[in-house]
Amino acid sequence: MKTYVITGTTSGIGNALVKAFADDNIVFAGYRNEDFVVSLKKISPNVIPFYIDMSKKSSVRQAAAYIKSKLPESGKIDTIINAAGCVAAGAVENIDVDDVRKQFEVNTFSHLDFTQRLLPALEGKIINISSMSSFGIFPFVAPYCASKRALDILFNSLYIEKGIKVVSVKPGVTATALWEKSIDLNKKSIEKAKDGYSAAMEYMLANARKNRTGGLDVRKVADLILKIDACENPKPSYTIGADAKFAEILSKLPQEWINFIVKKGLQCKINGK
Repeated sequence: MKTYVITGTTSGIGNALVKAFADDNIVFAGYRNEDFVVSLKKISPNVIPFYIDMSKKSSVRQAAAYIKSKLPESGKIDTIINAAGCVAAGAVENIDVDDVRKQFEVNTFSHLDFTQRLLPALEGKIINISSMSSFGIFPFVAPYCASKRALDILFNSLYIEKGIKVVSVKPGVTATALWEKSIDLNKKSIEKAKDGYSAAMEYMLANARKNRTGGLDVRKVADLILKIDACENPKPSYTIGADAKFAEILSKLPQEWINFIVKKGLQCKINGK
């Protein structure tokens, strides 16, 4: 049996991964909402839920200590999968900078802190659930884009410096509750942004609701991650979804071209063309 540590397991990609790995392996499954503990345990006796709030340094520290205390006799972790995350949205002009700081704390710094604390036990690879947003071309979710890009840069450097296998998985829009949850999370920023960006905000809100069911099936992302985990020498980055592949290609163009294409594309979406 292998040992996996996965954050963000109460829904979406993280939850699909727990279900995929738990039959034959020990899976430490991170949660923040206590309501999901029972459902995680029901997946398999091999699932060990652990509490972690990615916005609190003390919680990250306690979660890592708990995992190390519960490791099997071998004392090793085969794979760490950083799947937890949130979205800070709004117009850069007036978004609260503290919200941007929290975005980086949850999506970037906490994953680095958590992984550093588990590195002595790690004998396999690290797989980060990044995003096509890390290509950095999406207005009104700039903090999210930047946090995912920073995650990729930091962990890729870890690979170069230490030789640990690190993989970034960049899905396109995925059918999870993440984007719909972001509406409640960003109410203040969205209201601020409506002053001068009302049409864009209405489109972004409608799109977030649609993505709950209209995005990429989480099982397809989970299947890709299973293949990556089984691969002895995986690539450092994988892109999945037509929109993600388009974003990757677009990111290679000169910045002036990118800005023009994204701005025109957004205007067309807002106008329903």
